[in-house]
Amino acid sequence: MVKTPDFTKTMQEMMAKFPVDTSSFQDAFKSQTALGEKMAKVALAAAERSTEISAQWAKDTIARVGELTSSKEEPSEYAKAVGDFASAAAEMAAEHMAAFAEVAKKVQMDTVDLMLTAGKDIATETQKAAESAARETQAAVKKAASVASGQTAKA
Repeated sequence: MVKTPDFTKTMQEMMAKFPVDTSSFQDAFKSQTALGEKMAKVALAAAERSTEISAQWAKDTIARVGELTSSKEEPSEYAKAVGDFASAAAEMAAEHMAAFAEVAKKVQMDTVDLMLTAGKDIATETQKAAESAARETQAAVKKAASVASGQTAKA
């Protein structure tokens, strides 16, 4: 039976000839996870606040419904109670919608701030990587030039 050759050692040697600096990938991954964590905190805070607003709105509405369903002496008092309830419901809706708008505004501001910060960080990291690559390229060119000049001197 024919055995398939094991290329593990050959591949390892070949990859060793082409070293790759993985620190930039690790740094990028760390930056992305940090940004994701901050964005999740913003979203969770907004969800928590929205839940609080919704719960308060429900409590206020239930309290008003309790007033609406109480027995009245005169039939006209029922009409007044319904009118008062509708008026209070409209007022509560305006207040709670304004509170939701504030939550949305805060989320928007926090998100823009995070994105601007992330953009600055990415620009800084890119600049550092470019400077590092330029230094490495210059060093390789100098080394190649010195090797080439050494070979022409021997000839």
